[in-house]
Amino acid sequence: MAWYLTYILLYFIIMFVMGFYYFFRIKTYDEYLIGSWNTGFWPIVGTIISTWCGAAVFIGWVGMGFTVGLSGFFKFALPGVLFSLLLIIAFAGPLRRQRLYTIADLFGERFGGRAGIVPSVLSAFIYSVPTLALQMVGMSTIFNVTLGLEINTGITLAFVVIVVFTILGGLPATIITDAFQSIVVVIGIIVLAIASIVYAGGFEDIFANTSIEYLSPLGPDGLGEVLLYALSVGPFYMIWQSTWQRIFASKDERVAKRAGITGFLIGGAISILPFTIGVIARQYAPLDMDPDLLFSYVATELLHPAIGGIVVLGLLAALMTGATSFILQGSSNLTRDLYQRLLKPDARNKQLMFTARLSVVIISVLGLFVSYFLTDIESAYQWALRLSATVLVFPFLAVMFWKRATKAGMLWSMILALMATISWPFLGIAIDHTIFGFSVSLITLIGISLITKHDDTEQVRAVYWNDLNSANPTDETNK
Repeated sequence: MAWYLTYILLYFIIMFVMGFYYFFRIKTYDEYLIGSWNTGFWPIVGTIISTWCGAAVFIGWVGMGFTVGLSGFFKFALPGVLFSLLLIIAFAGPLRRQRLYTIADLFGERFGGRAGIVPSVLSAFIYSVPTLALQMVGMSTIFNVTLGLEINTGITLAFVVIVVFTILGGLPATIITDAFQSIVVVIGIIVLAIASIVYAGGFEDIFANTSIEYLSPLGPDGLGEVLLYALSVGPFYMIWQSTWQRIFASKDERVAKRAGITGFLIGGAISILPFTIGVIARQYAPLDMDPDLLFSYVATELLHPAIGGIVVLGLLAALMTGATSFILQGSSNLTRDLYQRLLKPDARNKQLMFTARLSVVIISVLGLFVSYFLTDIESAYQWALRLSATVLVFPFLAVMFWKRATKAGMLWSMILALMATISWPFLGIAIDHTIFGFSVSLITLIGISLITKHDDTEQVRAVYWNDLNSANPTDETNK
């Protein structure tokens, strides 16, 4: 326990030193939420890796490998990496040029008025809050296994350290600490994978003692199940605001694209390891174990605390960076999309800074509340991804490529897709829930856009080729 306590204390001391440093350095709202659009290559690479390797990777994916095998990588991780790379390669350039803060900001600029409300609420509350709760639950399991803290006590402790650090340092502190944490994350997961292989007797014994269904890329249910599962989570990563924030924070289009590709290629390579660890753990872990506790069990059982502490620290770092990123995502939505755009367009920098930090507290408290009731990390994360994707993917593509898309078509597409996806379990229809939600979104978007006219508030442009007014700002409101 002494090793774990020492590592954890040193980690939090370093984090809070960085937080206080940026608390006194950050002067503007732009710096706090988006790093003044001026972050370099390696910090962006590091923060992408760290944010990608959060609770879903270290906890959910190890548990998924334990329960379904390597097919989990092809169902979940690989589609996420591929769609993230598609976002970076195809859209990083035109998105970075717009000088925005959030995905809802894009809709607000393109369609005007209250167009960003639905994506903002969806991003802040449907995605940011439950995914923040995942990180808190993950941190509490670390405190439980290493320090013996009761789960709810661990959640409360996680809440306190997360919210204080985020209030202090904002996105600049998060990105800089992420760059260093990504090294610990990569080392930690590699060490644990090697230890698992050695402990299980090497690859020969692992292959001999593992059922083929856990080693097959298609799993027991075949290609159709893998593709449907991939469709339910992969498209979300085209509208994952954490990646968008990194695109916007990059100092130019070249950095946004190169750093994004590098970060996700490394993240994709790392992603196979949690599933591998989960499969190998079937050789020595109790098969009735809670999958969400498997990572901590493996780290503490296989490794001496001096080494295991580093691995656990990698998990803690990943959870911490994921938590701060998701809080700042929600804070950006509340501050930029709701407060500044709708309530106080002429807000000064001081007011915006206060609102940003207040919204950090709001998102964090909601995450704390949800975390007390969260029991299934994998299902909760998948549900948040599915709902966000069905509502936002086609409207986003329309903004980028289809000038004929209207404000009415976009809003009704979002609202009806949201209702369709939520109500699917009660409708008793045979079509897959994700396909159903996407179908409603696309049909509504095209149909209503074709029979309605553009609103006076719209900038009627296909943003992939024609920049919005935000790309060439003329006001000095935030200065």
